[in-house]
Amino acid sequence: MSQSILIFDFQSNEESAQAAWHRLESWKKGFRLGNKLSAKFERTLEEPAAEEEAPKKSKKKSEAEEDSSKIRLLVRLAFSDHEKLSYTRWLDRIPTEEPFKSAKHEIQNENDEGYDKAQELFDSLD
Repeated sequence: MSQSILIFDFQSNEESAQAAWHRLESWKKGFRLGNKLSAKFERTLEEPAAEEEAPKKSKKKSEAEEDSSKIRLLVRLAFSDHEKLSYTRWLDRIPTEEPFKSAKHEIQNENDEGYDKAQELFDSLD
């Protein structure tokens, strides 16, 4: 089975991340990809050390949390061996489409060193 995990870093751009999610869901339904294409969000809060102590009066708490959040979208492609052409086409297509172009991305193939770590992260997310 050919597997890869694409990691897209949207920083704090929630709109682009949601647009990318909807694009993936439409492809999944439109091309009947089923479990061949799956995606999960990873949201983390980045805590600024010095700024956290001093309360900000100009922003609400939720806005400050939004600004410090980091959003990553993990996309797993899992195609069987006889679908190698479809696998390579999707692997090439996804990073070049509009909502994904603006995000920094990395691709972890199953033969790469960092693949096991990316797979564990993907499995740990809900």
